[in-house]
Amino acid sequence: MLKKILIALAVLVIGVIAAALLKSPDFRVERSITVAAPPEAVFVWFNSHKKFNEFNPWLKMDPSAKVEYVGPETGVGSASTWEGKMTGKGKATITESKPNELIRLRMDWLEPMEGVSTVDYTFKVEGDKTTVTWAMYGKNEGLLAKVMSLIMDCESICGPEFEKGLADMAKLVTAPAAKP
Repeated sequence: MLKKILIALAVLVIGVIAAALLKSPDFRVERSITVAAPPEAVFVWFNSHKKFNEFNPWLKMDPSAKVEYVGPETGVGSASTWEGKMTGKGKATITESKPNELIRLRMDWLEPMEGVSTVDYTFKVEGDKTTVTWAMYGKNEGLLAKVMSLIMDCESICGPEFEKGLADMAKLVTAPAAKP
């Protein structure tokens, strides 16, 4: 009986490892929203970590997280670090900022697992509205990261939070007292 259990366990472990090895290391999560505002009114909410954190869904989830700001307040080189029970630990740095078009960040995840990803915020004019797209992409490097991606799917974890953040941002941008 014990031998059968050990064989079944070995087959299960081999199956999980095989599935992880066959899975693409690439991931991408993307969500968009159209806001009744020009791109310059929307852009400022993403080009500053302080303004972004007014609608950051992860900080709403973990309001006691410690956040620090480094470098310039806006644009390239602007960075924020965070550490919290639910948010983990990491750093976000703006690496590219094209006014009213694109903001790109390097995300350095330190805890609970280490990793690097890229976040893009893009802004597309559609008449008197702006479509904002929030995308995160990268690679799950190494066997452990691939195995974890079988259990913790980035799409199902991050996608709904992107939607919440974009919806909260849209409310801030279109509020009567909203000022860039």
